[in-house]
Amino acid sequence: MRLEAHAKINLSLDIVGKREDGYHLLSMVMQSVELHDIIELLPLPEGIVLECDKEYVPLDERNIAYKAARLIQETCGVKEGVKIRITKRIPVAAGLAGGSADAAAVLKGMNTLFSLGRSEEELMALGLKIGADVPFCLRGGTCLCEGIGEKVTSLKPFNDYIVLLVKPPFGVSTKDAYGSFDLSLIKKHVETDKLMAAMESGDLKNMGYAMRNLLENVVLRKHPMLKNLKQTLLRYGAEVSLMSGSGPTVYGIFTDLQAAQNAAKALDKNGNEVILTRTMA
Repeated sequence: MRLEAHAKINLSLDIVGKREDGYHLLSMVMQSVELHDIIELLPLPEGIVLECDKEYVPLDERNIAYKAARLIQETCGVKEGVKIRITKRIPVAAGLAGGSADAAAVLKGMNTLFSLGRSEEELMALGLKIGADVPFCLRGGTCLCEGIGEKVTSLKPFNDYIVLLVKPPFGVSTKDAYGSFDLSLIKKHVETDKLMAAMESGDLKNMGYAMRNLLENVVLRKHPMLKNLKQTLLRYGAEVSLMSGSGPTVYGIFTDLQAAQNAAKALDKNGNEVILTRTMA
């Protein structure tokens, strides 16, 4: 079985509270893009075997795709094993949910492979146990994600917009980004309703006013060069630019393909990974 595990970008990321257990309460507009990893699943008599074409990807329980397979085995009483082969195209530690997308594909794929009959909602509840972005990755498209990621509401598709992703040559730990965030310092939260209204009417200008990522300032303080990347994207014609998730990937949304290609050429240096993709339903 062969599945596509699609990356996501955040069109917004608001932190609206914190639970007693330390988890942050979020309100985020998330969007799938065409960039994807390939996940291939093969049934085995027993166990879990993980393979990947990138040597830096762990092949044991440190990998969220491995955790997803084990979770299915343990909670659904699956005695058989599975071989998971990952062809990695989504940059890691990038704020693009590459690991969560892989895990979602494993959950979905094993559900089909072993005829488990679990609904999307049941898979999303399972996915939340291993990662806050996994429920969204199971649903995909354009969604409002709330709580700690478990409340996923599908929105009007914001598909077929050109997106240029720029991942600088370092990663950012999600845990560190949230750990450095101080909710008491936030004076203004994301106007999510305004953002969703602008998206619905395809009004990129007003989207730009409403799009915010509250983790951006935390990460930019540590990595000020991200500000330059955003400014370059806007200078080359991006309608809007934002950091995705906990970063460090920044992106621009373009309406002109030539402008996006020119921006890609200008930013493809200093170890940056530059990927031209599109939003998808």
